[in-house]
Amino acid sequence: MKKICMMLAGLFLNWGSVAAITPDEAWRDVYPQIEKSISQPEFRAKDYKIFDYGKKSKTKGFLYTELINKVIDVCSREGGGRVVVPKGTWLTGPITIKDNVNLHLEEGATLLFTTDTTQYPVVRTRWEGMDCYNYQPLIYAIGAKNIALTGKGTVDGAADNSNWWGMSSKRGHDYTGPGTVATQKIGRPLLQEWNENGVPVEKRQMGPGYGMRPQLVNFVECKNVLIEDVTLLRSPFWVIHPLFCENLTVRGVHIQNEGPNGDGCDPESCKNVLIEDCFFDTGDDCIAIKSGRNRDGIEAATPTENVIVRNCRMKNGHGGIVVGSEISGGFSNLFAENCVMDSPDLDRVVRIKTNSCRGGVIENIFCRNIEVGQCNEAVLKINLIYERKEACDHSFPPVVQDVYLENISCKESKYGIVIEGYEDLCNNRNIEVKNCK
Repeated sequence: MKKICMMLAGLFLNWGSVAAITPDEAWRDVYPQIEKSISQPEFRAKDYKIFDYGKKSKTKGFLYTELINKVIDVCSREGGGRVVVPKGTWLTGPITIKDNVNLHLEEGATLLFTTDTTQYPVVRTRWEGMDCYNYQPLIYAIGAKNIALTGKGTVDGAADNSNWWGMSSKRGHDYTGPGTVATQKIGRPLLQEWNENGVPVEKRQMGPGYGMRPQLVNFVECKNVLIEDVTLLRSPFWVIHPLFCENLTVRGVHIQNEGPNGDGCDPESCKNVLIEDCFFDTGDDCIAIKSGRNRDGIEAATPTENVIVRNCRMKNGHGGIVVGSEISGGFSNLFAENCVMDSPDLDRVVRIKTNSCRGGVIENIFCRNIEVGQCNEAVLKINLIYERKEACDHSFPPVVQDVYLENISCKESKYGIVIEGYEDLCNNRNIEVKNCK
């Protein structure tokens, strides 16, 4: 039987660790400092309307990829501004945002992405926390500063079981559409093997034949990033995936994505993140904080730090606010408040998942004022033995410490708290649940 080092005092669980700061001090002092440090991008007051630089086509299936990317290039070279996509539905391939560009979708505008995989070149990214070259994410940026995706329009990845989602081994059939005859049953275990063996990233070339789906929005090594007001639908894989970014704001975004691995927003190895006033209805975790998987994450040693989540609404998903599982670089400082969650298909409210392949320290989790109608499994779940049979070096037991939940109400769930730890280590420390119902 697992050791459950537990002392009950009004649902207070303590494993001997003493937090460096109390929750009251953290909310009073640390929270406003983090909020103040999140710099917003600034843009030149000039609009670049895409059809000022090219004509609309009457050809069915015409791709506006070249035109949109050309206008982004011009805007960035001239000092930046807004690249404006007008009302209407515009079929396109992958788009790359560059320095000082705000890609703005007017109300009624839809960027509809082609599912023809031959249109997607291979670029550097991460896939489930593992470094690789894979199909270019549908909206992508690398090494850019002052960038944004804004407006009341829609980004539609067009994914379903007949194309991108069919490449997932979870959907039970192989997708044999344009440019691929593979599912991730080929690529995923191979990438895990490359990760474990330290294969240089330049040799981890995925793309055609490997079945690894791209993200809808992936910003890599970017600074001062804003994603605001847009509706994001039908992503092939994770919806928003900021990677090694600093100063990120996701505000007023509406995400619906029922696909496999359909996470809503996954900041990975990022610093200073604000997610507010958003709606999530996902096929996986709504928000999942990450920092690399196993060897790649341990060697990069880049934690995610300073994340604020507030005034969000979560419907379906494996977890509402999640840390892990790809969290090898560690994580500190989550402030989550004033969120509403309610669905029988929402499995957990606050979830921390990791294992002994990951390593790292997860600490300083502050959650308050969360209202839950119902969730399926638990309001708080901490799991240190997630994917316990993963083929990897299991000599890196993680630590989860200083987790505080206050004023959380839930009308219906199977459990209040579930904690799964080790038989011979007590690596869950200082977990406090206060004034919860």
